[in-house]
Amino acid sequence: MKPIWIVDDDQSIRFVLEKALLRENLPTRSFTSATDVLKALADTPESEGPQILVSDIRMPGGSGLDLLEKVKVRYPSLPVIIMTAYSDLDSAVSAFQGGAFEYLPKPFDLNKAVELIRRAVDESQREEVSEERLSAAPEMLGQAPAMQDVFRAIGRLSQSQVTVLITGESGSGKELVARALHKHSPRANGPFVAINTAAIPKDLLESELFGHERGAFTGAQTMRRGRFEQADGGTLFLDEIGDMPFDLQTRLLRVLSDGHFYRVGGHSAVRANVRVIAATHQNLEQRVKEGVFREDLFHRLNVIRLRLPALRERREDVQMLTRFFLQQSAKQLGVEPKRISDAALKLLGNFDFPGNVRQLENICHWLTVMAPAQVIESKDLPPEVLGAVGGTELAASVQSTLPASLAPAAPLSSPPSASSAADVARDVPVVTPASSLTPVATSSTVFEGVPGSWESGLQAEAMALLETGRTDVWDVLTRRFETKLIQTALTNTRGRRIEAAHKLGIGRNTITRKIQELNLE
Repeated sequence: MKPIWIVDDDQSIRFVLEKALLRENLPTRSFTSATDVLKALADTPESEGPQILVSDIRMPGGSGLDLLEKVKVRYPSLPVIIMTAYSDLDSAVSAFQGGAFEYLPKPFDLNKAVELIRRAVDESQREEVSEERLSAAPEMLGQAPAMQDVFRAIGRLSQSQVTVLITGESGSGKELVARALHKHSPRANGPFVAINTAAIPKDLLESELFGHERGAFTGAQTMRRGRFEQADGGTLFLDEIGDMPFDLQTRLLRVLSDGHFYRVGGHSAVRANVRVIAATHQNLEQRVKEGVFREDLFHRLNVIRLRLPALRERREDVQMLTRFFLQQSAKQLGVEPKRISDAALKLLGNFDFPGNVRQLENICHWLTVMAPAQVIESKDLPPEVLGAVGGTELAASVQSTLPASLAPAAPLSSPPSASSAADVARDVPVVTPASSLTPVATSSTVFEGVPGSWESGLQAEAMALLETGRTDVWDVLTRRFETKLIQTALTNTRGRRIEAAHKLGIGRNTITRKIQELNLE
């Protein structure tokens, strides 16, 4: 194992840690200043660098925070433990924002310090293995037998032009499979065009698919090519095909039969050389029996059917996917990737994920922003995960440590169904997990004039806005929610932003940006 580097200008601290770690058979290397560490890093091959870096925060020749920033440039995954004083809140917050694994308050209990370092070593070694796997990760991840069957099917279809129907629950990754089928087909050099037939109004869908001629209808000032023409020579992915309007199904059937179609308002047939891949979360056989889906179109699409398993059917993939999404989230947000403990992974593995892989990805986004420490523990998981997988006692113990005014309200009497939660996941921002709008803390009433719990108030306010026909309900309510939450935190801390950010579980830069965006100056 590589050595643990200890940086402190206090000789007694270095001596005590060296002896304690030696008893644990953990090799060490000590330095008196940040300058010495940086020089040693420059002269040391990356493969022989430190396993863990333990650094004091105030030293001659550069602070531990400056050292943390510079070390993370070269060793982004290196766990760094910052030693600081109990009362130094700003330093603790800055350490976490800079990507520290944990901070160790002085004076520290030696046994707890060794335990923390041992945990960091275990995480470091586990992350090294995970990064090796992720670096070689393909475009789709899955070790479960059900996913291996999907991969084999993609391989068999790689040289085929046949129409494929992908079925599976919302959020299970149907578009990823469609893209993989295109990428590994003879049409890989052609365009891949996707359209969600359920997301486009019926009156516009025909024009979206087939295009229109100039003057075909009011507002059609120019000729427009539809998705079929845009996908010429490539692949057209028709998502949520089960929701396509019945009268348009006839036109789609004709195109699939002979490859010809007419633009809206056109009189000349247009031919498009397109491979069609369709997907749906619905039972098309049942839709045919109900008379809302054409049987002949069903048989035309159902040449090869590829069923994508739900995430609960491939629980062995949760660990790999979680680590991958945490890496991706950190990259997108420009922050240090967070690690996750085995206990937290076990709880996630036992969760049913009604929103499937999309929900797991959103939870990882949420954890990247909201988890207070660099290592995600079980108590950091969203409430719906803790409550659903038998973690009620853990959730209750976490909530019991909060002031009464910050206790979560009771859930809605009629929680969203699995399908509706998954549908919401398509458009929610990354700060909130897809399946819930339950924050850790709130008062009993969020919106003035709406009695009852904050959740019932939210439901009533959302319903009132939705009934007006507005299309910005999410933005309106999110802005009001964030405003109330930040104002309450600032009131609690008497205007101290850093302390408010710490209590909310967000970064100092985040609260500053939100105050500016919400005009709370």
